[in-house]
Amino acid sequence: MATASAEPGAATSGGPSAARARAASAIQRQGALVALVLLVAFAALRYDGFFTADYLLKVVLASPQIVCIGLIALGMTFVIMLGEIDLSVGAVAAMTAVIAAENSGGGIVTGVGAAVLAGLAFGILNGVLIAYLRLPSFIVTLATLLAARGLALILSDNATVAVDYTSNYLQLANRELLGLPVPLLILVVAYVVGVVMFRFARFGRHVLAVGGNQEAAALMGLPVPRIKLIVFALSGALAGLAGAVLTAKIGSGAPLEAAGWELSAIAAVVVGGTLLTGGLGSVGGTLVGVLLLGLIFTIINFENGEGLVSLNAYWQTVVRGLFLLLVVVLQSRLARGGTTAAARSG
Repeated sequence: MATASAEPGAATSGGPSAARARAASAIQRQGALVALVLLVAFAALRYDGFFTADYLLKVVLASPQIVCIGLIALGMTFVIMLGEIDLSVGAVAAMTAVIAAENSGGGIVTGVGAAVLAGLAFGILNGVLIAYLRLPSFIVTLATLLAARGLALILSDNATVAVDYTSNYLQLANRELLGLPVPLLILVVAYVVGVVMFRFARFGRHVLAVGGNQEAAALMGLPVPRIKLIVFALSGALAGLAGAVLTAKIGSGAPLEAAGWELSAIAAVVVGGTLLTGGLGSVGGTLVGVLLLGLIFTIINFENGEGLVSLNAYWQTVVRGLFLLLVVVLQSRLARGGTTAAARSG
């Protein structure tokens, strides 16, 4: 009888706890999407012409704040899933923007190719130092951040490098394909490939396994150093691609551009539900985070125009930092709450 009476009690106490765990997990995974839908609805109701195809596709979604940071955030997603960090991506984007401008005379293929290869080289350097020499990713990528910024200043002679207007390089930003601006199409293709790699290939499972428990992954026979090398190489290459797109968008390569982009990318990844501790994340969630952050600053710019709010670019950086802090705090609380509820239900 004692056993029979204990089982309903356990079910009763476990039911709400399990429900709280599921609710916390759902909020952590879908909270950014809900916020994005609400923000889109607010913008559509408040601003005339916001939802027109020309403005939404060509101005908002194809902006550097979404396309370039979105590309960087895609690579950062896999890095953070590993439980690592890459602080060099913003500086690498600035350096590769200069390289793209200097090679723009050869056209789109030459300019973009040079930028991506330079970014890939930095990513491989980060990967070798972190994966094979076992140096902390924070220190390594901080060092390569400084190196990339220095190289950008050296290559540009501390001046803005204009794109060769006699070539077709600017068409990278100005042309449309399949009804979409080319930069936006690049972002869409990159995320489709990222989703396939994460959800339908062994690579995604291996990244999560390494991020969840590196020692256990090694015991399972996974090539942990090689996985880390590939992830950091991917992050560097995507930063190079972001630099190439940035050059086409603004018509030049500036060594001081992309300052703080690594923090914006981290914010987008965390907002999208990827845990900073590694082992859990979502490529689609990162895209939602990128769109959410980009839309927030678009709305701030609209409000500046309405005269109700006046926040310059410096204040927008403050807003970005506070938003990231808020999301990290909420994520931490949800994770702790979900773990506690799951433990009680178990």
